[in-house]
Amino acid sequence: MREGNFTEGNIFLPLLKFTLPAAAALLLQSLYGAADLLVVGRYASSADVSAVSTGAQFMQTTVSLISGLAMGTTILLGQRIGEKRIDEAGKTVGTAIVFFALSALILSVIMICGTSFFARLMNAPAEAYDMTCRYIRICSAGLLFITAYNLLGSLFRGIGNSTLPLLSVAVAAVMNVGLDLLLVRSMGMGAAGAAYATVASQFASVLISLFFIRRMDLPFSVKKDDLRIDRPILKRILGFGIPIAFMDLLVGISFLVILAIVNSLGLLASAGVGVAEKVCAFIMLVPSAFGQSMASFTSQNYGAGKMDRAYRGLFCGIATSLFFGVITAYLSFFHGDLLCGIFSRDAAVTAMGWEYMKAYAIDCLLVSVFFCMTGFFNGCGYTRFVMLQGIAGAFLIRIPVSWMMSRRVPVSLFHVGLATPASSFVQCVLCVLYYLMTKNRLNRHGTGQ
Repeated sequence: MREGNFTEGNIFLPLLKFTLPAAAALLLQSLYGAADLLVVGRYASSADVSAVSTGAQFMQTTVSLISGLAMGTTILLGQRIGEKRIDEAGKTVGTAIVFFALSALILSVIMICGTSFFARLMNAPAEAYDMTCRYIRICSAGLLFITAYNLLGSLFRGIGNSTLPLLSVAVAAVMNVGLDLLLVRSMGMGAAGAAYATVASQFASVLISLFFIRRMDLPFSVKKDDLRIDRPILKRILGFGIPIAFMDLLVGISFLVILAIVNSLGLLASAGVGVAEKVCAFIMLVPSAFGQSMASFTSQNYGAGKMDRAYRGLFCGIATSLFFGVITAYLSFFHGDLLCGIFSRDAAVTAMGWEYMKAYAIDCLLVSVFFCMTGFFNGCGYTRFVMLQGIAGAFLIRIPVSWMMSRRVPVSLFHVGLATPASSFVQCVLCVLYYLMTKNRLNRHGTGQ
């Protein structure tokens, strides 16, 4: 589990070796998120299911903000390692540890005190209101461990190590399922049991990660004096991380708006799109992993001033991601009924889901390009552009197109689904234009001018 040095040697193999564990970690993360709901749905009441669904959605929004901010640490740490500024790398890690620990404690107090408000904000059903509050309260009390779990993954992606985050997620996933079965099925704790399982599994994952960290050959050291907030470093971390966190939040909101539009088309359409979205969540794991890889690869080479190598890595990443994109596009367009059938036995729902997925087949090709490009820009520190293009795609294209298509008669879920590849196409164009606009600036950085 040595760190990856992306500034020397072969490009393709180190990039692929980083991406595959990252994709596996994302897969386990998706399965991890589904485990609570599956176990509670089988062994608890419908009110418990509602509480877990609502509470988990709220916690996921909170965690996405933390993960977005932590991405700033990934970028800055990678750049410092590429620059061979080892002392600065240690200070970056020390600042991140203190800042995220304090932020988690403050946020935990706010969320515990405001649990009732948040449950009402999420429109928790009256029958599940108390259970939802308890779920949020338990998870909020363990927010320090949840934050540490996400921060460790970001730190190790910054040094080019995707194996430890994979191990961390694997430990959390296995333990979470075991604790779900114990607390929910055997002890009848319902939604509260699922919350305790989530917090405990992530706490155990952090301990396992720290155990391996002590035995690893790291490219930097963190001294006691580094465990403080260095204001210039924190400003850089937040400068990189805030735009990503803000974009993730708004893009998530845009998909909730689209879901509301689809729900207005009737039960079959709603169920079909819901099934299709579950399939698409897994289909998008590979391009998402390549986006993470490009951010880590580019940040190190940007720091080292090796922009020619960063360019080659970008094109190599796009070509490899497109290879997988063609496969998933074929499966989505021609065999989407089989994929949707995994999640539903209702032939009508499966047919609706397949119709929607045919549009996503186009998106499989487009995201293979623009996820790599946004990862590249993140690695260069151009996170504000990444935020702006993401918001533009969501609110200027995706939502308006889906609304207009839902008003066409007869309504076709394929046409509604075209809103997503339409957004991706515009984002691809914006990324290419921005790449051409910034290439001279990046070249000057690479030559030290």
